Amino acid sequence: MINVGIVDDHALIISGLAHMLSEQKDCQLIFTAGTAQELMEALTQQVPHVLLLDIELPDVNGLDLCTLLQKQFPSIRIIALTNHDEVVYIKKMMRNGAQGYLLKGTDKNTLITAIKMVSQGQQFIDKQVEIAVVNQTISGKRTTVAVKLTSREQEILALIANEYSNQEIADKLFLSIRTVESHRHSLNQKLNVKTMAGLIKEAYLRGLI
Repeated sequence: MINVGIVDDHALIISGLAHMLSEQKDCQLIFTAGTAQELMEALTQQVPHVLLLDIELPDVNGLDLCTLLQKQFPSIRIIALTNHDEVVYIKKMMRNGAQGYLLKGTDKNTLITAIKMVSQGQQFIDKQVEIAVVNQTISGKRTTVAVKLTSREQEILALIANEYSNQEIADKLFLSIRTVESHRHSLNQKLNVKTMAGLIKEAYLRGLI
């Protein structure tokens, strides 16, 4: 059972998310909070596996709160919940410790998939966010800063840009999942990014895809 907490100051958002979670046998909503203060009080009673965290709260900036939570409650897996699809928000939230990024109004399947993936230690970025990032990237300028990639990294980068999962990449290139993950980690380091959305944007700006 995945225990979930929700932090959002909009009652309708909480109600909608709670309804979606109530239909899942393997997810359980253990608390909701409308402010950072309410959240900290709730955490003295129960610590969720996954926390859906609004970026804009009335008493604290969600970006800063994310950092604080990762220091005080490192076991919590955080999914940012927001209306912002700008690259700057995605990068900041993921750098501050979030493992997922969802747009408000997401459908039930996307929500549940995100919760399950994040609870297992994986990252999840809403596909609508990825599309927005690509659109923002296209309108940006390319850079001439060179990055040396191996031929295998170039292959994997191209597949990532075409929305292949780690398993699909492994199957296509006859590699193990661990090897694919190692190459992805190397790509993230070389391009100085932490998320798939950031990787695609940076690769485009550098003329790699």
